[in-house]
Amino acid sequence: MNINVVTLVGRVGGDPDMKYFESGSVKCRLTLAVNRRTRNSDEPDWFELELWGKTAEIAGTYVRKGKQIAVKGSLKLDSWNDRQTGVLRSKPVINVEQLDLLGSRRDTEAAMMDGSPDNF
Repeated sequence: MNINVVTLVGRVGGDPDMKYFESGSVKCRLTLAVNRRTRNSDEPDWFELELWGKTAEIAGTYVRKGKQIAVKGSLKLDSWNDRQTGVLRSKPVINVEQLDLLGSRRDTEAAMMDGSPDNF
């Protein structure tokens, strides 16, 4: 049996990076800070997220820097050759299948008053 499931809850580190392809596909990249509890302080772990299709469109419309979200997906390794050195590099990326927008109604109303388009 093989299982590759990742579930994270945290705050978005920057506004969505959207890409629209000629084929009609949509891709969104986000970073997510998830606090790791230690004895001395809360240290965030940073994760790179990749969303596709309708999930990407929802993220592009409603997610902004600082918004709390929950994601469920799978871990993959993106690999590429470094242009300068030719060395093979890789980084972990969470391929998001489910996105949940978190936060209170008060957070949503405050963001709307600030003119943020990230809310319903």
